[in-house]
Amino acid sequence: MLITIYRTAILYFFLIFIMRLLGKRQIGQLQPGELVITMLISEIASIPMENNETPIYRAIVPIAVLAVLELITSFAALKFIRLRSLFQGHSIVVIRNGELDRKQLRRLRYSTDDLLESLRQKDVFDISEVQYAIVETDGSLSVLLKPEKRPASVEDVNAKPDDNGLPRVLISDGRIIDSQIKKSVMSEKEVENLLKKHKIGRKDVLLLTVDDNGNVNIIKK
Repeated sequence: MLITIYRTAILYFFLIFIMRLLGKRQIGQLQPGELVITMLISEIASIPMENNETPIYRAIVPIAVLAVLELITSFAALKFIRLRSLFQGHSIVVIRNGELDRKQLRRLRYSTDDLLESLRQKDVFDISEVQYAIVETDGSLSVLLKPEKRPASVEDVNAKPDDNGLPRVLISDGRIIDSQIKKSVMSEKEVENLLKKHKIGRKDVLLLTVDDNGNVNIIKK
């Protein structure tokens, strides 16, 4: 039993290292090659977990080889456009100016029901409102509405909103985050004075954030 736990722990930390090495992506954002690598790694890693007689290096070596191959092909795809197209494919336009491109839908084996469902997930319920709809290489759908159907932007109304910067977390679960304090407009002493002013103890704070203009948000536990 202890051997199984030991072997599983080794593979667990090794797989975390490999996945961090390969980069952060959600399952739905994986390119075909990345999805294949992920499936193979999970299959290979399960073998020594299920059978203690299988040497653990028989999982570690193939997984390391797969990771190296993925890194090599990724860097090669960055440099060579044709290779990138081979491994990742192309984005395909399926709607132009409110009209379906049936040829491309057939090529993708994408039914109109699938397309309508994807549009509804983008809060689009009328195809005639779409200027372009593009199926990306990871299978997701990007939608550009016609100009008259797009929400008004700040630029459209000639407004000049203030840029408050990115809110920094100064306290998380009752703990001061020193690295964020150093980058924020408030010192640790100012934070403590603020808590005293609100009659709140640091341990009672779930989250305290402050932006570059000094706007503070406090969430109690």
